[in-house]
Amino acid sequence: MFLIAGLGNPGRQYEKTRHNMGFDTIDELIDRHRIPQGGIAHKAMYGKGMIAGEKVLAVKPLTYMNLSGESLREWVNYYKLDPETEMIVIYDDIDLEPGQIRIRKKGSAGGHNGIKSIIAQLGTQNFYRIKVGVGAKPRGWDLADYVLGRFSSDERIAVDKAICDAADAVEMILRDGIESAMNHYNRKNKQEQQE
Repeated sequence: MFLIAGLGNPGRQYEKTRHNMGFDTIDELIDRHRIPQGGIAHKAMYGKGMIAGEKVLAVKPLTYMNLSGESLREWVNYYKLDPETEMIVIYDDIDLEPGQIRIRKKGSAGGHNGIKSIIAQLGTQNFYRIKVGVGAKPRGWDLADYVLGRFSSDERIAVDKAICDAADAVEMILRDGIESAMNHYNRKNKQEQQE
């Protein structure tokens, strides 16, 4: 069984903001695979279903971004999952342009408070993650204001494609493994940057 966790902030005022890329990707996966909504448990909205032949828990923590790890720790403990091989976390990244995604097997929090919380709660930074680009903060902007803001209409087109790519990447990880997904998507990013 895999825990697929999308990070974001609950509430209508945060819908479609830069910080909610994880939530948006989980919504895409739920729609695509007709995953039934399970309601709320372990401080998260969730659904249980199948993706690429694997049982999955599709989870959106309701703790707000900075405490995401509290919810994921409860899911991991309850289902006795190995977070290093049975968990995929999807979240926004200001170091990638809107429209880009990057897949990693492990790494530091890189200044992302949601990831910081997960590392602190689970005691490891070795877990699969899919980063969805939201673009760099403009000079002089407050980071919180920027990530809680919305995209321009041009950016939104690129971001909607990236959300679909992130959902495709989840499917590829489950079907073919993390290495295949990294080779496919991380190389694709490099090619697009060079063009």
